[in-house]
Amino acid sequence: MLKTTRFLGLDCVQLENATLSLLVTRSTGPRVLRLQIRGRESLFAEVPDFTLEHPGGGLFHVWGGHRLWHAPELARRTYLPDEAPSEIEEVEGGMVVTQPAEPATGLQKSMRITLPGDEAAVVVDHVLTNHGLWPVKTAPWAITQLKLGGVAILPQGGGPAGAGSLLPNRQLALWPYTDVRSPHLVWGNDHILVHATLRGGALKVGFPNPRGWLAYHLGESLYVKRARFEAGREYFDLGSSSECYCNDRFLELETLGPAGIVEPECSVCHREVWQVFDRVSFTAEERAVQALIEAYGLDEESPFL
Repeated sequence: MLKTTRFLGLDCVQLENATLSLLVTRSTGPRVLRLQIRGRESLFAEVPDFTLEHPGGGLFHVWGGHRLWHAPELARRTYLPDEAPSEIEEVEGGMVVTQPAEPATGLQKSMRITLPGDEAAVVVDHVLTNHGLWPVKTAPWAITQLKLGGVAILPQGGGPAGAGSLLPNRQLALWPYTDVRSPHLVWGNDHILVHATLRGGALKVGFPNPRGWLAYHLGESLYVKRARFEAGREYFDLGSSSECYCNDRFLELETLGPAGIVEPECSVCHREVWQVFDRVSFTAEERAVQALIEAYGLDEESPFL
């Protein structure tokens, strides 16, 4: 039986095992508002006052935590208000959270959130269903907002340069407001570090991510999110399957599924696996990242993907 509670003025349902605790709201579109190791603080940002203006009127309330959008980002479709309550269905090991279909797009968002046993892991299946009359080109876009003060670790693909290294082996997407000279960005050969200590402005970086993980170190906690990269498929945002956005309120780790056509009454699913590690020591420099990778198996494939 799922427990109910109130948080940020919203009706919420608690999901927990021996290690982790999550809060999922039913008052709005699908959101995971809190994620924490039991007895510790939540890692997720809480921004109930943060809104995005829809050009047709109304506001999209971000709230914080984890949400599902559909790519690409266009204000008239992405910022549609989602204040209608979601339905929550209890399933084995977790729940399914489903919002009503958006009248303007015909798209319905749903998240299946499960805890595999008592591990410090969460499996989140992000589902978009097209209830409209026409096919829609889109992709599931899974966005996690994290508290400021930590360091994001963005793994880069490629490999060592050799005698035959005549072609490029990596690419980056940079948003127009991103200052590449920002001291909050540390450009390493194998990893990019993002220091979430901005006091103004914003930055965003995207990239294809065949290594399939992103990480955020905050205090003594390490949050890792994983998603499959499908080589040869089209991705929005200049081929980005992973993205990181940061401003002076939160840092976002984002993954996207491949772009594709969703026919009427068909669905597309994008899975993420989250892990949370406690008592993690990390010095924010690229050479220390390899120690994290080896200690926590970041480059190893998750059995839950």
